[in-house]
Amino acid sequence: MRRLSRIAVAGIASATLAVIATGCGSSSSSSSSSDSEGKGLALAYDVGGKGDQSFNDAATAGMDKADAEFGYKSTAVEPQDGESDADKAQRLEQLAKQGYNPVIGVGYAYAPAVKEVSAKFPKVTFGVVDDEQIKADNVADMVFTEEQASYLAGVTAALTTKTNVVGFVGGVDIPLIHKFEAGYKQGVEDTKKGITVKSQYLTETAQEGGFASPDKGENAAEGMIDSKADVVYAAAGLSGQGVIKAAAANKVWAIGVDSDQYKQDALAKYKDSILTSAMKDVAGAVYNLAKSVKDGKPETGVVRASLATGGVGLADSNPVFKDNAELQDALKKAEAGIKDGSIKVKTS
Repeated sequence: MRRLSRIAVAGIASATLAVIATGCGSSSSSSSSSDSEGKGLALAYDVGGKGDQSFNDAATAGMDKADAEFGYKSTAVEPQDGESDADKAQRLEQLAKQGYNPVIGVGYAYAPAVKEVSAKFPKVTFGVVDDEQIKADNVADMVFTEEQASYLAGVTAALTTKTNVVGFVGGVDIPLIHKFEAGYKQGVEDTKKGITVKSQYLTETAQEGGFASPDKGENAAEGMIDSKADVVYAAAGLSGQGVIKAAAANKVWAIGVDSDQYKQDALAKYKDSILTSAMKDVAGAVYNLAKSVKDGKPETGVVRASLATGGVGLADSNPVFKDNAELQDALKKAEAGIKDGSIKVKTS
């Protein structure tokens, strides 16, 4: 079960899904295209796909929970390199035609495709994660206050660093990732004066691999560590694995993102270097949308998860983090301040 620092986020049971080929990317499913009754939901993965140990895997966990509880046979489709908005739209249209409901684009890059395809299928509920620009009666804009969890990550970094130098690695230089950086920097600065925060973005666009290149993440982290950073926070999807690898190799701390990366099997050999993870409950958002459709009351409009709703927070799986009484006390105060509005966290 994922554990959040003072925030309860539902544990998700994982299931292993068989991989089959579809006309637009590979798909994980055990259902046939002719069986549309009770089929369940469909995920269209973001860059990095299943196995990123982060954003996409969190969405998968939400799908798995819905399948287990509702007897669904859902599907998840992988992205393709260099695909266009038209490719994404074709993928979503195929899923809607096959009878999946809801159909969820995992990542802001799906916003144009969701806008286009949702208009063609008004009886199907669509979801898009990390975008809130679509205004339609059958679309749920599933967004998070990432800056709040990142603020807590900044508090953690400030109270953990011994060199007074910490780092932030962003996957792509876009407003969404600016929220992570802004919250982190503010958390550091509000907690301890005189700490240097080194920031680096891996690419200007997602197409250049900023969310899918562990080697880029590793190189960026190595540079920061060479400059004395002893805590490095990554908001970089699959690229964050490289940051964690570099932290482990140099015996400094990494702070993970989106999922509880301390608990991820693929990162097990590095887990003792993962102090905590700034989590957002993508799994819960996916599950909740699926449940709302099943209950006949589909969520639509902006659905925002925050610290107050339990939708973001810090994982406390690492005993070094959990058992640090001074740190936990500081985090408790910071959480209270964010919730009561006395701490206003920046988004840029």
